[in-house]
Amino acid sequence: MIESLSGLSITNKTNFPAVNHSPQISAKVMVIDNRPLSRMTVVDLLVVDGYQVIESDGESAILELVSEKQPDLVLLNAVLPESNGFEACRQLKTDLRTKDIPVVLMTVGDRREYRLQVMEAGADDFLVKPLDRLELSTRVRTLIHQKRLNEGLDQTKQVLFSIAKAVEGRSSDRGGSCARVADLVKAFGEYLQVGPEAIENLVFAAHLHDIGTIAIPDSIMLKKGELTPEETELVKKHVLIGEQICQPLSHRWGVLPIIRHHHERWDGSGYPDGLANSNIPYLAQVFQIIDIYDALTSDRPHKQAYSAQEALEIIAEETTKGWRNPSLVTKFTAFVQELEKNKE
Repeated sequence: MIESLSGLSITNKTNFPAVNHSPQISAKVMVIDNRPLSRMTVVDLLVVDGYQVIESDGESAILELVSEKQPDLVLLNAVLPESNGFEACRQLKTDLRTKDIPVVLMTVGDRREYRLQVMEAGADDFLVKPLDRLELSTRVRTLIHQKRLNEGLDQTKQVLFSIAKAVEGRSSDRGGSCARVADLVKAFGEYLQVGPEAIENLVFAAHLHDIGTIAIPDSIMLKKGELTPEETELVKKHVLIGEQICQPLSHRWGVLPIIRHHHERWDGSGYPDGLANSNIPYLAQVFQIIDIYDALTSDRPHKQAYSAQEALEIIAEETTKGWRNPSLVTKFTAFVQELEKNKE
């Protein structure tokens, strides 16, 4: 059955036998091509594989169309009468509503210039016309499968963030700490010019770095007095537990070294691995300074918040003891002083 919607049509799955396609996958593919015969050929192949297909001649606004229909994959002709397919792909890949939808560009040749344009547009793949049935089926199936894996990872991230939020709420004195650390670490990362991916990893770590404490009993985590040596050793294990809990974040592996190593010390006296100097991952060093600074400048039941200057003096003393990276502390001091100056 084909439903017409002003240049747009939807072809529902019919009772054709499935070919090279897992029957448990029910997915929606959008085909955008101004050439009716070419579009019909692609649609027929996809319907045989059991997909629901949305057709468009490309005359409507592509970004808004894809955003509204939310297909599992877009097959986009590189040359369209009303717009450039490469530019349309670039828009799809930079818009928050559509950036995670795989886009396959269909080109009429395999020249090097096409390959470069495909990469620059951010397309997930490209196919050369006339399309090969097996190649089309394989590429579409693989990309949709990857998209659904990524969606599963997004759900995993949500679960981990919920656990981390519960951990933060475990102690009333830490409310809002993760959000403060995330804002600070983002600003310091930008100050250091570490790059967008590194900053995202630092922000993730701000929310997840203490998630491993969920395995530490309340009798220890909320203890008012001094911990015994045995209790201290148990608390130290939270970084290893946290790293293990966050292993499913395979697309965020850069977060794991921060979680594991943010309690190391420059002189090797930290934990869990006793790393020293540049052997400590750089982002873990960056994160550690922010985490310490936030703890010092926040109110706790057992202490009042230190001023920014007092916190810097304490961090400087710890640097003299050999606990912190002197060069990084110098940059952090300048960063905080700049922040405080902007508040005046």
